[in-house]
Amino acid sequence: MGHPLRGRLFRGRPQGPSCPRRRGGGRDRPPPARESYLNVQRILDAARSTGADAIHPGYGFLSENAAFAQACADAGIVFIGPPPKAIERMGSKTAARKIMAEAGVPIVPGMRQALANAQEAREQAKALGFPVLLKAASGGGGKGMRIVDREEDLPKLFERASSEAKSAFGVGDVYLEKYIRKPRHIEMQILADTGGRALYLGERECSIQRRYQKVVEECPSPFISEAIRTKMGEAAVRAAQAVGYVNAGTVEFVVDPEENFYFLEMNTRLQVEHPVTEMVTQIDLVSAQLALASGAPLPWSQEEIRRTGWAIECRVYAEDPLKKFFPAPGTIAHLTEPSGPWVRVDSGIYEGWTVPVFYDPLLAKLIVWGRDRAEAIRRMERALAEYEIAGTRHNIPFLRWLMRHPRFREGDLDTHFIEDEYLSKSAPLFPTEGTELPALAAGVHRFLEDTEPGTRPSPSASGAAEGPSPWTLAGRRSSLRAAS
Repeated sequence: MGHPLRGRLFRGRPQGPSCPRRRGGGRDRPPPARESYLNVQRILDAARSTGADAIHPGYGFLSENAAFAQACADAGIVFIGPPPKAIERMGSKTAARKIMAEAGVPIVPGMRQALANAQEAREQAKALGFPVLLKAASGGGGKGMRIVDREEDLPKLFERASSEAKSAFGVGDVYLEKYIRKPRHIEMQILADTGGRALYLGERECSIQRRYQKVVEECPSPFISEAIRTKMGEAAVRAAQAVGYVNAGTVEFVVDPEENFYFLEMNTRLQVEHPVTEMVTQIDLVSAQLALASGAPLPWSQEEIRRTGWAIECRVYAEDPLKKFFPAPGTIAHLTEPSGPWVRVDSGIYEGWTVPVFYDPLLAKLIVWGRDRAEAIRRMERALAEYEIAGTRHNIPFLRWLMRHPRFREGDLDTHFIEDEYLSKSAPLFPTEGTELPALAAGVHRFLEDTEPGTRPSPSASGAAEGPSPWTLAGRRSSLRAAS
């Protein structure tokens, strides 16, 4: 896709593993986000020093910050995203709910303003009927959210949700909405130009989550019919046009078992899971962002959007599934990434790199495409079997288990899938035997590499036969067992 944007592009960091480093205390260490990614002035200074005329904010930190978008505009730098006003209007969930209701977009029954205190929360919850969901009025990523089943639990959960929201977003405002049982999290990708035209590219199923954060996404959803897809897409377009939206964005919906859908929020940025939409539509969303930011009109009509096949994305995290997915920082001692036709790896890690504690534990995204869902699942299974990471705990064994789970294969999903099918079980449901050997072998290899040549053990001195060492053979056998 051609576009008139010329000059240099400064790319902001996505919320992921890569991060700048600073010196201090005799060693390099990554700085807190407020001193790096959240420092607007430093980012603008970097853009000026490189001669950039545009900034792509990635998909984390400042990508949904209206003040940053406005600062770019004031500095004469193009912000590759929506106008500041659109970000601001969609940044508050309570304000967005009111706008969506006025635009005819279905919303979950609930409040349109923040709660004043726990007593008001109690009164509103009784009017809505339990269960209810406490939600932060600003921000996302599952922060400041609590499900309340009983009235007596409301005061303490209100305080926890408000405290978490204030810590994460600087504002402790929370509101209430009716909680939907067995909900699916389904979102719609949209594009909009400066001429007021908007279109939808299709939905993504994002129901496989832990702590309200996505783990697996797929396009299309195995649940949505073509009729509901059209209605949801048209609602997403109305949502975008209601706030004067421009560029790429995602309208998120919660869907009940009867296919009723309700507006959740709008992500005014590129989503982490955008590759599955790219694979199914063959539309490069980042190229589209650049074109739209330069003022180019949408080059397609809604009827020209075609979706072919099925795509699945697995997020590879540095976390321990055996400890409720607790983050697991460490140093990457060995890395082998999968490859092959219709396999894509978006990654920023490498052997010797240390996973920091300051940022999201996302290591990489593994995306596959198939002619149908069954083929996509088989291809994902093969790719996960090829993926090797040693030196830190990760969730690849869990992802392999998930791909084989009967409910997942049948498309019987909801946002409590992991909690119901994995966390509630008393024993791990995927094999872990032998997974320590590759890490140990890689560690020994790294130790020998760092040892002075004259002090290294000599195989001939110990009488060892020529050929692969026992450590190499042990690592190979372990890899074969893990892949079986």
